[in-house]
Amino acid sequence: MAKISLLLWDVGGVILSNAWDKADREEAAVHFELDAEDFERRHQEVDAEFETGRMDSDRYLATTVFYTPREFTPEQFREFMRARSTAIRPSLELARRLREQGRYVMAALNNESRELNEYRIGAFDLHAVFHVFFSSCYTGRRKPDPDAYQYALQITQRDPDESLFLDDRPENIAAAARLGLRTILVRDPRQLGEELALAGVAAG
Repeated sequence: MAKISLLLWDVGGVILSNAWDKADREEAAVHFELDAEDFERRHQEVDAEFETGRMDSDRYLATTVFYTPREFTPEQFREFMRARSTAIRPSLELARRLREQGRYVMAALNNESRELNEYRIGAFDLHAVFHVFFSSCYTGRRKPDPDAYQYALQITQRDPDESLFLDDRPENIAAAARLGLRTILVRDPRQLGEELALAGVAAG
């Protein structure tokens, strides 16, 4: 079996909280007194465009929230969206140590809209963790589409069996495994160091 040289990390749910998932949208509906069902329906209609970089946050908010006058501003809503992001400290610090070791190509492989992705990179200093960001907003490819994984392998020039993919969603893990990548389904970030060690990746 080939030695692992590429670590592909999901971000939301693994090293940070999710960026803008259903629970966040439900909280937003309560906080801003939106019709939750209507907001979710509007979100689903544009979700693919939003996460693949074809729709910016201005258009997203105009479509999902500000299609009618509101008593709050788009910037207040953006602040709420950004405030949902928090660090998952055990796995974030583990990823930092692995980057510092210099043994692996560290890459983010995540589904995320451009503005939130760039906010999170800056707010949590993810430049110090990852060499490259295969975020859906840049590549136009979303997990679990096989193209998302294949693109990352092509750019890094790695074979599937020398690549380890970490994600908290079973459907994303299953798609990677079908392509021959090694995988870890992250259920408990506190156990991630042990799971990595079992896969042959030691963080020291």
